[in-house]
Amino acid sequence: MGKTTGFMEFERKDETYAPVKDRIKNYKEFTKPLKENELKDQGARCMDCGIPFCHSGCPLGNLIPDFNDAVYQGKWEKATKILHSTNNFPEFTGRLCPAPCEESCVLGINEDPVSIENIEKNIVEVAFKNKWIKPNPPLKRTDKKVAVIGSGPAGLAAAQQLNRAGHKVTVFERDEKAGGLLRFGIPDFKMEKNVIDRRLVILEEEGIVFKTGINVGVDIKAKELLLDFDATVLCGGATIRRVLPIPGADLKGVVQAMDFLPQNNRRVAGQKNFKEEILATDKDVIVIGGGDTGSDCIGTSIRHGANSVSNFEIMPMATKERPDNQPWPFWPMRLRTSSSHKEGAERFFSISTKKFVGDKDGNLTGLVTAEVEWEMIPGQRPKLKEVPNTEKKWKCELALLALGFTGSEKTLADQFELQMDERTNIEASEKNYQTNVPGVFVAGDQRRGQSLIVWAISEGRQAAHHIDAYLMGKSTLPLKGEGDLPRI
Repeated sequence: MGKTTGFMEFERKDETYAPVKDRIKNYKEFTKPLKENELKDQGARCMDCGIPFCHSGCPLGNLIPDFNDAVYQGKWEKATKILHSTNNFPEFTGRLCPAPCEESCVLGINEDPVSIENIEKNIVEVAFKNKWIKPNPPLKRTDKKVAVIGSGPAGLAAAQQLNRAGHKVTVFERDEKAGGLLRFGIPDFKMEKNVIDRRLVILEEEGIVFKTGINVGVDIKAKELLLDFDATVLCGGATIRRVLPIPGADLKGVVQAMDFLPQNNRRVAGQKNFKEEILATDKDVIVIGGGDTGSDCIGTSIRHGANSVSNFEIMPMATKERPDNQPWPFWPMRLRTSSSHKEGAERFFSISTKKFVGDKDGNLTGLVTAEVEWEMIPGQRPKLKEVPNTEKKWKCELALLALGFTGSEKTLADQFELQMDERTNIEASEKNYQTNVPGVFVAGDQRRGQSLIVWAISEGRQAAHHIDAYLMGKSTLPLKGEGDLPRI
């Protein structure tokens, strides 16, 4: 794969960013792509490693060495076909995936891994530029109808696969536009929304019907779905937000990240009238939570013109290198610094928020923290302990809670009488993604809990195979790692 000695000749090279002072003035994507010859060199770094652990690192089973080799040879259309054979939406994963494939790259044992994610992104962008990605409707239709609830990556992947099998697919979305958290959670500076829209055009031209602004479970009841459709797949995500049950949590200015980010995305899209504006302008902002959502809040707050932005993480600061107990090819919990972190936020680790402080009118004015440490006892869950005499008060007019999600909403689960696990995810068979109700399936975060975009697409594809088999007795839709090369 690639050039035999490429990994010895070429160093890893990534996209660069526009200067901070320029990019924070707007919400446009700000990466500067590599030149074609540079991308070919990056593809050349892919080793003939014998066992490509990147395959197992990728939840989709992407055929990574194959498309790397095609890029190295300048065969971009071939690379496009290989990439799309396992991944419906590489333009999403190429921008947003944390790239577990790169952490399991064999070259990464003692060198910088192959820049797989960036190669993936460039393959699909070249394909769109050359109009190689075209609608590919099925040659014939079955008489089966499938409802897909939720239009995030899991729902879109399931819908496209089921449509390819010839079924009549309707996607229901409660927001005003399709895309789920891709549209109303991910900031535009990480992925502009025309990236979603151009793919939706393809899906609609392939025959998928989108019905937006419909809250299934409220506007349409579960029993109606059972009557009108031969199968239903729930892809509504894990949307129950984790709260911070401390004094002052009800003060004005304590805001969930998933209220702050979607509103800003709508603002960027042109919406002007909101019941209550959530803005970081001229405020001291503290983002509580050190994950991707917290990073998105940081970048958005800086673009609002916040006076200051701080980021709290209850865990200790990770190491930049792999921890000893997380060897290759496992995913390492190492320190990750995002582009938003580099735009002006100050990060604090091993810190816990004890209470929010407000004025007499109920407005947030500050918060109180304490330093913490984790007691590690073999065979037991780590215990959080407050470090004595470390309380500190911080000025803060906007606290953004980016604490993750605790599971799926229960409205449809109750109506369908579905079983749920202890984490409030909808239970489904590991073998076929079917719930305890025949004909009702579940995929994505609603089944496995909060996870990665690449897992969502994988779940949607896997569920589609099993739904097709349920409807027709067997399925030719590919499972993980099974290519489908005629499709683009």
